[in-house]
Amino acid sequence: MENKEEMQRFTLSLLVNNHAGVLQRVVGLFSRRGYNIVTLSVGETQDNKISRMTIVVLGNQAIVRQIKNQVEKLIDVKRVRILEDKPSIESELLLVKLSTENNKRSSVVELGELFKAKVKDVTLSTITLEIVGTVQKVETFLTLAEEYGIVEIARTGIAALERGPIALRDTLYEEV
Repeated sequence: MENKEEMQRFTLSLLVNNHAGVLQRVVGLFSRRGYNIVTLSVGETQDNKISRMTIVVLGNQAIVRQIKNQVEKLIDVKRVRILEDKPSIESELLLVKLSTENNKRSSVVELGELFKAKVKDVTLSTITLEIVGTVQKVETFLTLAEEYGIVEIARTGIAALERGPIALRDTLYEEV
């Protein structure tokens, strides 16, 4: 797995059959090959028989192409696309609980407003914000929020779609 190319993030978009065990088989392939998944999100598509998996991995071009080829061989995998090959839209949801002790509440709210955060919960000592955006936006917010004291975070992982009118599913039903 060693290569002189620098490791970078790659986003894979998969369409898979929506039934028990598919997620385990896909994740198991990554585990058996020693590939680490940075983020993973899964949900039904407009067709409840098909789910979309969005998987972010670290690697280089050669590693990611190898992963794609191996994932495509799994029976329940219908389509795999590396989104860095195409213009795409990526978004992540972050829930973050920040400390508001020592009269920091107004500063935390101001920071949240800069990032278009929604206030989801307020207590005497904490405020919980919801932020939706790119990985870079989420990471930048977390860096700035550290000074207030991060009590807890939950992240969804990336949801991603290719830009433009072409959908990953467009030729899916011709092969089924």
